Amino acid sequence: PLMITDLPGIGRAQIDRGVRSLWRYEAALPLVPSTPVTLGEGCTPLVHRNWRGASALFKLEWFAPTGSFKDRGASVMVSVLQQQGIRRILEDSSGNGGAAIAGYAAAAGIRAKILVPASTQPAKTIQMRAYGAEVELVPGTRQNTAEEAARQAKHIFYASHNWQAFFLQGTKTLAYELWEDLGFRAPDNVIIPTGAGSNVLGCDIGFGELLRHREIERLPKIFAVQPENCAPIHASFAAGGDQLVPVEAVPTIAEGTSITHPVRLKPVLEAIRRSNGATVTVSEQEIITALHELALTGLYAEPTSAIAAAALTKLLAAELITPNETSVVVLTGSGLKATQRMGELVGVR
Repeated sequence: PLMITDLPGIGRAQIDRGVRSLWRYEAALPLVPSTPVTLGEGCTPLVHRNWRGASALFKLEWFAPTGSFKDRGASVMVSVLQQQGIRRILEDSSGNGGAAIAGYAAAAGIRAKILVPASTQPAKTIQMRAYGAEVELVPGTRQNTAEEAARQAKHIFYASHNWQAFFLQGTKTLAYELWEDLGFRAPDNVIIPTGAGSNVLGCDIGFGELLRHREIERLPKIFAVQPENCAPIHASFAAGGDQLVPVEAVPTIAEGTSITHPVRLKPVLEAIRRSNGATVTVSEQEIITALHELALTGLYAEPTSAIAAAALTKLLAAELITPNETSVVVLTGSGLKATQRMGELVGVR
């Protein structure tokens, strides 16, 4: 997978404050289409909550137009593809990425085909179909879906959110937005649900640009969170190298992170280490507990998002982060994305 060459970053004077979307940071992007494909993504709430005796900030990325953080990358990537004249695209996803690509393809007048595991939550596949996308359910694991996409990519342009470099240029705006949210300073810690690692890389790229531009003095620590049931990035990080440590994945309620072969593993590991951060794993029960705790504070997160809150609990208990630090927990998708699963977990129908 390719990356965009390092960019110099921008300062607060270059933010277009008249734009209420991630395109307020247009000056930080490497290629700006004449007419961006935008639905108003970005500018999501950052809300304070007390969590296990500590102060924490929760970034509600589900306020994006299609309901997840993937809209940041989709807006920038689809804008570039439209400018390049691409008229039909292929994506593979565990749910949120496919919904985002389907939504932005519809806004751009581009035909989309989305491959998803057959076990994907119906709320997400219904959303994709509502946007007019062709949806194919692939039997087996998330990796089986990725392999099928690679085969079909011989005939359809592969607009994968995991492979396309411009997708990461959209996700990096999360870093710029947190910087602006916090009065133009970096948080101490950012806790991120991690499957393939696009948000980890986005924060690394964005905060790296701000550091090069001398807008911040240091990088925030990045904590990449995975479920114990599928944690190849954690296993590879713990091994100390940059090669994949294979894991035997079993089903997890955090389906959005169930990726056994992250294609950008090496740069993800480098990003975590560069920030002096770490990886964290959480059990299925810890995810369920965090899910309930979030809901009782008014935050209705899907299980994939809840792993970040579960990790915050563990990091505080281990004193790897302290209550007086500025810690941001990224909640990537709404509980509305997994209504059937949420009903099972909270005991209602």
